[in-house]
Amino acid sequence: MQMRIFTLFSLIFILFFTESFGQRNSKNGESNELKTTPKLVVGIVVDQMRYDYITRFWNHYGKDGFRRFVDAGFNCKNTHYNYAPTSTGPGHASVYTGTTPATHGIIGNNWYDKVSGTEVYCASDSTYTSVGTTTDAGQMSPHRMNVTTITDELRLHTQMRGKTIAIALKDRGAVLPGGHTANAAYWFNGGVEGNWISSSYYMEKLPNWVEKFNKSRKVEQYKKAWTTLKNSNLYIESGSDNNAYEGLFETEKSATFPHSTPNLLNKKKDFEIIKYTPYGNSITTDFALEALEAENLGADTDTDFLAISFSSTDYVGHKFGVNSKEVQDTYLRLDEDLARLFNALDSKVGKDDYTVFLTADHAAINVPAYLNDQKIPAHYMEWDDIKTKFGQFLRFTYGTTDIVKNFSNYQYFLDHKVIKNLGLELREVQETIAKEMLTYEGIDRAYTAHQMWQNDYSHGIPYILQNGYNQKRSGDVLIVLRPGTITYGKTGSTHGSPQVYDTHVPLLFYGKGIEQGSTVKRTEISDIAPTVASLLGIAFPNGTTGQPIAEVLE
Repeated sequence: MQMRIFTLFSLIFILFFTESFGQRNSKNGESNELKTTPKLVVGIVVDQMRYDYITRFWNHYGKDGFRRFVDAGFNCKNTHYNYAPTSTGPGHASVYTGTTPATHGIIGNNWYDKVSGTEVYCASDSTYTSVGTTTDAGQMSPHRMNVTTITDELRLHTQMRGKTIAIALKDRGAVLPGGHTANAAYWFNGGVEGNWISSSYYMEKLPNWVEKFNKSRKVEQYKKAWTTLKNSNLYIESGSDNNAYEGLFETEKSATFPHSTPNLLNKKKDFEIIKYTPYGNSITTDFALEALEAENLGADTDTDFLAISFSSTDYVGHKFGVNSKEVQDTYLRLDEDLARLFNALDSKVGKDDYTVFLTADHAAINVPAYLNDQKIPAHYMEWDDIKTKFGQFLRFTYGTTDIVKNFSNYQYFLDHKVIKNLGLELREVQETIAKEMLTYEGIDRAYTAHQMWQNDYSHGIPYILQNGYNQKRSGDVLIVLRPGTITYGKTGSTHGSPQVYDTHVPLLFYGKGIEQGSTVKRTEISDIAPTVASLLGIAFPNGTTGQPIAEVLE
């Protein structure tokens, strides 16, 4: 009898302990869920989007675009690029690989190749031919990206059954997110064609649905005057429409609405100009919705991936600037395009069967001339003046300018053979040039390749530079302009620096497996891919250095 009572009490104790342990696991936010299985993942990259575009234009957004992300999804309010240069190619590669240029190798849109001695483009590949055009605009592939992407890992995990389709106006905005294994990547060829094209890396000919879309000449409906979505007087979140900080379309005397130049109205040529209007995002959405339908994305149990990059925001930002009514109108129209996309996903895939994230490939600086007029320190740097002075320094110090082979992406590439022939130590030459750079107006910091090799930086500007430094591809001396300083025209905004105005971007999640809420904890762009991988229960991209954002996941 006593043994039975003892056994009974033992069982009760075990059950109580197990229950308590399980509750503690639950309270700690841990989950026994192995994975979430959305039918479709949609990755959205908005080119040149600052985080404050969400808050600044918030009162104008509808309920089914940016507001759906924020109200029903998860908002990472303090997401940053943790490397420089902050530009389109490295940005898209970093979002999808879960790492930085130090690992994935895309150190710029273009860079000096130390092996061939020539400048290379991040997505160009002359070993492939164009598909859908007779021009060379389709000679592209992801071969310069050294590691896998989240899209690659999803394809591998599903034994290639899950589809990946990547779409952008810019070739690099489609090729790099698509990864090495995409079923297709499409980009927009402007000029006199106005067609969506691809590369023989993916296919020998365009699918029927793409040819049909191109032949429909739907693109011609976007060759029209650019008028504001709402009364421009309501755009009080932006500067005046008529100001000196904005670029002009051809034949314009002032950068004011409506923009209705001959090339915008001509439906038979110069389709490139559409990129510089919000209509470029609209034709991208049209094409993405066609892909969703024609490719049957999200139609079976193997998760598919649709990667979309909205590029017109970058073209508009470069031309008109961060504080322009043109940028505001572009984002209000993008909000409507996002609503169209969400509604199509609800209908086609099912409201509870897809997951979406949205981020940007970089942010942007306000126009320095505008900042100056507001008594805020900002500067333009005339690089030709520095080139002249620097050339004199090289001749005086080393007797030749041949010691420098190239300058690009704010890096000096030195000729190591010349340095050796002169009997000089590479490290000393790097340091001497770095110190010289610090004597020039507008340059805030300079670092050497030796410093990048020898140190392990954990924060600040050196940390950002080191994450962007690839030992095989980057230069010998890295320079940083002082905050608010650019080498760019006097109108429009730009990017590329390690400063916070170029690194702070939105990161929004919505859909299946996503928690509702927000965080102000610092997150980094390389955290996106491992977060999605954790959601799906698949392998991380093989170069991943980021960490999953636990708060995002249910």
